[in-house]
Amino acid sequence: MSAASPSRSRSHAPVVEATAQSWLAFRLAGQHYAAPLAQVGEVLRDSEITAVPGAAPDLLGIRHLRGRIVPVMDGRRRLGLPAQPAAEPAGVRVVILHADGQLIGLRVDAIGDLIHPDAQAIEPPPAGRAARADEPVSGIVPVAGGFVALLDIARLCRLPEAG
Repeated sequence: MSAASPSRSRSHAPVVEATAQSWLAFRLAGQHYAAPLAQVGEVLRDSEITAVPGAAPDLLGIRHLRGRIVPVMDGRRRLGLPAQPAAEPAGVRVVILHADGQLIGLRVDAIGDLIHPDAQAIEPPPAGRAARADEPVSGIVPVAGGFVALLDIARLCRLPEAG
């Protein structure tokens, strides 16, 4: 099987640009995902979140962070994973992401390692998945025993595409 070129991606999300960058890995429902480290502001312990009536199903609510109000998304719901408690509740964290001048929290089951994938190892998301206009997975990279799905933060947070 040959890798698809970035210009001929099999999904709506573009393949991650071939750059040497670090990614923060985390787990959700036993699956591994990663966000570009350049877009990670900080990682916080899970704490009180205020619900927002009428919000999208994947929005847990808002929290205060040093004078700013930050929306916090449920990573499981946003990525279409089963809504069940984390295997180790003490490991649950909120990753504060920044994109286009906005802060968005993403609740994850556990934080993993920093990964530094070789640009040639990044492949497009698998074919045959349900096509979504807001597909947040932009690429995958093999790791020992499986793979890590690389996330496009703007798509994950449903921010308008720059253009």
